[in-house]
Amino acid sequence: MTQVEMSVAVTGMGMVTPAGADEETFWAGLCAGRSTARRQDELAGLPVDFACAVEGLDLDEAVGGRSVWRMARFVKLALIAARQAVADAGLSPAEWDGGRVGVVLGVGVGGVSVLIDGARKLDARGPDAVSPLLVPMMIPNAAAGEVAIALGARGPSMAPATACASGAGAIALGRDLLATGQCDVVVAGGAEAVLTPLVVTAFARMGALSRRTADPAGASRPFAADRDGFVIGEGAAVVVLERTADVRARGGRSRALLAGTGSTTDAYHPTAPGPNGTVAQAAVAAAVHQAGWRPDEVGHVNAHGTSTPLNDAMEAGLISRLFPHRPPVTAPKGVVGHTLAAAGAIEAVATVLTLERGVIPPIANLDALPFDYDLDCVTKEPRVQQVETAVSHSFGFGGHNVALAFRRA
Repeated sequence: MTQVEMSVAVTGMGMVTPAGADEETFWAGLCAGRSTARRQDELAGLPVDFACAVEGLDLDEAVGGRSVWRMARFVKLALIAARQAVADAGLSPAEWDGGRVGVVLGVGVGGVSVLIDGARKLDARGPDAVSPLLVPMMIPNAAAGEVAIALGARGPSMAPATACASGAGAIALGRDLLATGQCDVVVAGGAEAVLTPLVVTAFARMGALSRRTADPAGASRPFAADRDGFVIGEGAAVVVLERTADVRARGGRSRALLAGTGSTTDAYHPTAPGPNGTVAQAAVAAAVHQAGWRPDEVGHVNAHGTSTPLNDAMEAGLISRLFPHRPPVTAPKGVVGHTLAAAGAIEAVATVLTLERGVIPPIANLDALPFDYDLDCVTKEPRVQQVETAVSHSFGFGGHNVALAFRRA
């Protein structure tokens, strides 16, 4: 196939995030540049008692139907986002050939709250108190399975678990399914919902979370000199991918083109990124190369930007080396926190919106860069600037690196 024939479009997007559960609300939240971090009642008394949660949405009502009782929270988030994305693409599961539709949904942990509840019931009341649905509710692939059931998608269905790179990795895998001819439509993204005392405490104990308990809204501050860790969040985002030739044939709309992807593994440490960032940089360079661009043709960077000392330093270095022309940089985690497996998918959606709308959202809480960071970070207010090309980075525990290259349609 030629590069034109291999061209893949984003035709639909859906999201449920701490900044909003629909496109306009989400985008307004990003552009406002204000963190959604709040103290959470369930985390009261813990060393870190705040997070970025999805609020103001009745998930059971939004999912609807009698099957909602068998779904963990992360599955509900994924299903709501997937339905939004399919509707946005102008597609109908009642009309498509389900055997040609794939589902790829990255999830890092799964239904941990269901597992914890089951363990408590076992300890308190014995084996008969444990739900027979505990396993299908907690397994990470439950989101992909339930979305496939709801959409009648009978093509390949996968649940990549590459920690915080899972959502971006799912989108990259979705492109591969189209490129190899296994699918005509792929529903891809990520979901995560682990705002439980156990998981939040575990991240805090390893030193990953910000300890700004006196100022939760100021805690997530990507690339800031005084950053001290990330703010954990939850959410889901899903995109619909199709070959551009198929989109034209059905009279559909291409919101952006997924021009290239790149993936590498640091093979260095279970949680810390490779200190010099060269392996992560190779993933970004691979995405740019697959897109057919020179590095100086990249017009915008949507950074992983976790607000942790090690990751931000590594990422700032690779951006400076690979893109010395200083394209504008943003980092949505300042607003929505670190949504783990959903992060790469949420940031992919944000990148597409930037390409469509000619606006780059600011990085929340960023007042001053460390003196040795040579980045053009967008701060304080949105920057009106039309860009044609952009890359979105995702890096995960285990050394997983994924980059997505998007072009304006």
